Amino acid sequence: MTGAAIESMPAGAASADLLRPFDEQAALDVAAGRRTLFAVRTTPDGADAGSAVLGLGALDLFIHQELRARGLGAAATAQLLERAGDGPLTAWSHVDHPAARTLADRFGFAAARRLLQMRLAELPEAAPEPAPGFEAFRPGADDAEWLALNARVFAWHPEQGGVTQRDLDERMSEPWFRADDFLVARDGAGRMRGFCWLKVDEGSETGTGEIYVIGVAPEASGHGLGRALTIAGLGRLRDRGCTSAELYTEADNAAAVRLYRALGFAETAAHVQYARS
Repeated sequence: MTGAAIESMPAGAASADLLRPFDEQAALDVAAGRRTLFAVRTTPDGADAGSAVLGLGALDLFIHQELRARGLGAAATAQLLERAGDGPLTAWSHVDHPAARTLADRFGFAAARRLLQMRLAELPEAAPEPAPGFEAFRPGADDAEWLALNARVFAWHPEQGGVTQRDLDERMSEPWFRADDFLVARDGAGRMRGFCWLKVDEGSETGTGEIYVIGVAPEASGHGLGRALTIAGLGRLRDRGCTSAELYTEADNAAAVRLYRALGFAETAAHVQYARS
């Protein structure tokens, strides 16, 4: 078997099964109609072989494990690239799969970013040191200030630095969102100087909560606020019934990786983003 056929899915046809292999942003983009979801078939009328998401300069592709090494990924990629046309394009390889490296080489993509997935296997029974009090994010009242701070904190980041009000609204409408899982740090003048946003999936049976986004204002960095926010976030996850924690961080963010390792996090996987110029 060396062929595959991709079939664009009509609006509203994005089932959980088709979207499950992709990250949160891809799923949100499909739901909002910003990117297109494709079903990958073994032939035009054949069995389901996987799925793909294309649009906004990004490509995601998943082939079911039992159907790999049959040329389906390469055939689907060729069709998706034809639809994408010329120009810059990125594609994530989750867990740095060797087949993705092969496809990247074949179609002229080069590794551009490496994202570490880190896990703290067991949350401490109590915070290792006293942490200052932080307040809960106030939806509506804090939106503009947080967006401005987030843009400054992540000015270097290709995705997080461009978060908009629409992006924030979409995440606050997700079932997992709780304002009291979004910790905010302020200085003596009441200005927002840092935040630790947590994500706890209520239906998850893993007991793992996520440090979703954490950031400190550039002028407040280097004084322990990032560490304090992380510790407070871990305490909040413990209070929410979680037994472990995970997070994602850029591999080249040495200060962040050093902090997380010092707090007991260990790398569990690496995700690579490939890019075509």
